Amino acid sequence: MTRPWRIVDSLIARSVLGAVLLVWLVLAGFDAMTILVGELNDIGKGGYTLAKAVSYTLLTMPRRLYEMFGHAALIGSLLGLGGLAGTGELTALRAAGLSKMRICASVVLALVALTAGVVVLGETLAPYGDQQAKALALAAKSKDVALAKGGSVWARDGDTVINAGSGRTLQTVEGPVIDLNRVRVFEFEAGGRLRVLSVASRATHAGGAWTLFDVRRTEFGATSATSTVQAQAHWTSAIDPDLLSLSIVKLDYLGLRDLARNIAYLERNGQDARNFRAAWWGRVFYPINVLVLAFCALPFAFGALRSGGLSKRLFVGIVLAIGFYFLQRAVVNMGTVYGLSPALANLLPPLLLIAAAGLYFRRKA
Repeated sequence: MTRPWRIVDSLIARSVLGAVLLVWLVLAGFDAMTILVGELNDIGKGGYTLAKAVSYTLLTMPRRLYEMFGHAALIGSLLGLGGLAGTGELTALRAAGLSKMRICASVVLALVALTAGVVVLGETLAPYGDQQAKALALAAKSKDVALAKGGSVWARDGDTVINAGSGRTLQTVEGPVIDLNRVRVFEFEAGGRLRVLSVASRATHAGGAWTLFDVRRTEFGATSATSTVQAQAHWTSAIDPDLLSLSIVKLDYLGLRDLARNIAYLERNGQDARNFRAAWWGRVFYPINVLVLAFCALPFAFGALRSGGLSKRLFVGIVLAIGFYFLQRAVVNMGTVYGLSPALANLLPPLLLIAAAGLYFRRKA
């Protein structure tokens, strides 16, 4: 009795996974082409060539595949089951006694293995490729800013060398603010001797000026060294903040290990780690969100037994994907502002979507 059900699972898996893979490649390819067109505007800056622009785009492909998979799973599930409905195979499965939940389980099981592979991709090749792409672009566009292994930033301003362990760009009412962590400023004399070393927990650029926080400044003389400690200090630097912002890896692109390391550092130094915690939980809930989006496509696929075609299924998929994206962002951002647990903030959107899909399932499908 198990073999017929395996045949059914195989039929549904082939239809759904085939559609998901096709949509996935189209979405990621279109996104990559858009980025490549944007990179063409930078050709000629320093040593940035067309070959390096193409290499940059290819290195970011794992991350783009990771980002686009959720949308592809939703739209592909709609197209896959819709295709079975259009050929009458879904009707035959229902007539053979297969319940809607049994068909739903086949779709979810078909996506679980693929989703697990994408999660591994997002924790390995995606962050590595993105960091390599930034390092390649920075090395070609500027000789004064470089991205080292692990995402740390090195920059040069005349006889001064700056190192930052990580950073982020914050959007405020006054404009963008660059926030660097674990900052070291090496000031050298003309002969190459280290004159001053400043170590700060943070450095921010806002309003056209740099500010160091929790600074220990050590001045090296010929035979002695003098250290002073300041809670806050002005830092004069001619480093282009726009160029420096290009070296900052976005929180959404970091892996769980890197996010956890930054959270531990910020908490150890009494700094705000809410954005990093929100990003960490967002990565944890990624596979759940993907499967929830696919599950929510199923009521519309069953509705296709009576009405609707390809254009309707595509429209529904796009609306659901966009709606869920904005819902999730809004809830997570509100949770960050009002001190809601990041785990709960990331859990609420899929729960709301499951409840809405279940209600629609009962009434319409």
